[in-house]
Amino acid sequence: MKKGGVLNSELSHIIATMGHTDALVVADSGLPIPGSVRKVDLALVKGVPGFLETVEAILQELQVERVIVAREMSERSPQLYEQVRSLFAAVPIEEIPHEEFKAKVSGAKAVVRTGECTPYANIILISGVIF
Repeated sequence: MKKGGVLNSELSHIIATMGHTDALVVADSGLPIPGSVRKVDLALVKGVPGFLETVEAILQELQVERVIVAREMSERSPQLYEQVRSLFAAVPIEEIPHEEFKAKVSGAKAVVRTGECTPYANIILISGVIF
């Protein structure tokens, strides 16, 4: 049995198999997820698990070299946007229109669906290398 880190076996496997520049999306409960993309559905009830707590758990195991968010996050959910900026203070953050963000989801290795109900609580984590 695993002692810590991400305990969800499917998500843990995805993180362990990610290579440099692979994309992992952490999404709110409303983001459309293409049928062709692997989905890890963690959503239990409204708000559980939350977006930030899910991202923080993933960051315990995944090296991230940059992130992508929808430009609308800063306008519609400014508090969440500032929390994301703080969490990724040393990582470049790319902001793109939401429609472009949704199009990029189809190229992700997987999408992790949370129970988050905050508008635009979605992020694309681009995997880095540890050396």
